[in-house]
Amino acid sequence: MAREEVLYVGVDVSKDTLEVALGKDGQIQQFPNSSRGLRRMINLLKKFEPVLVVVEASGGWERPLLEALCSNGIPVARVNPRRVRRFAEAAGHLAKTDRLDARVLAHFGEAMKPAPYTLPDQNRQHLVSLVRRRRQLLDMRTAELNRLKTAPHRIKERIERHIKWLNDEIKAVEKEIDELIDQIPEYKEKVEVLESTPGIGRVTAVTLVAEVPELGKINRKQIAALVGVAPMSNDSGSKKGKRKMKGGRDAVRNVLYMATMAAIRFNPSIRRRYRNFLDRGKEKKVALGACMRHLLVTLNAMVRNLSPWNPALQPV
Repeated sequence: MAREEVLYVGVDVSKDTLEVALGKDGQIQQFPNSSRGLRRMINLLKKFEPVLVVVEASGGWERPLLEALCSNGIPVARVNPRRVRRFAEAAGHLAKTDRLDARVLAHFGEAMKPAPYTLPDQNRQHLVSLVRRRRQLLDMRTAELNRLKTAPHRIKERIERHIKWLNDEIKAVEKEIDELIDQIPEYKEKVEVLESTPGIGRVTAVTLVAEVPELGKINRKQIAALVGVAPMSNDSGSKKGKRKMKGGRDAVRNVLYMATMAAIRFNPSIRRRYRNFLDRGKEKKVALGACMRHLLVTLNAMVRNLSPWNPALQPV
């Protein structure tokens, strides 16, 4: 294949293989999804010097690929699979195979030009891993507690032992998170600023610092859209549909939801805002969504200025 002046590469990642499309109409090569396969793929891409490599988020299978590309100075974008699927349907790519998906990713990159991915530093990667591990352990504990209610008597003792192990492991992970936060002044300062807000606890603060590195670096509209608390229009002609919150980062939105529920109880500013929405006839879920957005935007400004919560600055 002759080298193109502007080349976008699509890589479809699965557990065992990497399908690499050198352009939307270019050749496709397959590599094992292993250390050796990654090295061979990197050597190939270095010959072509692509403008961008596009890969879908695929439950973590893409992480070694992202790290390898970033470490070798090859620009890469990680994109939402839902966006790519809709793009493929709009472009008439209705069939779906790994090879076709790789070509669609290359086409998506060329047409949409997504922002390149930036590899987090080692401390942030460690913090994100710990935060996510804690979440996994909590999910496992919840599942075991539910099983305990209906388990036969002879099985209950085993489940209880597992629950005890999970409790100990959760405490160990939380301790490691706290130690890591204390070791890094930037993280410690941000967590302290966030925790100064009534309703924002340790879990929410750490999750925001770990999962939203953009916090304090982008504007209010961008942060709301990024997390998924910005209302999206649903209008067509004279029809005005209900605006809904879509997309974003589910894990962050979930902890922000719980934090907002707490803030409605313990934060006079958020409680007042919530009551104002209800008094104006808004549905509870609409009022809650608006308070989530306001709280996030406020936290974004606080982190940007490294200024703790000040009730005097909150609008009535």
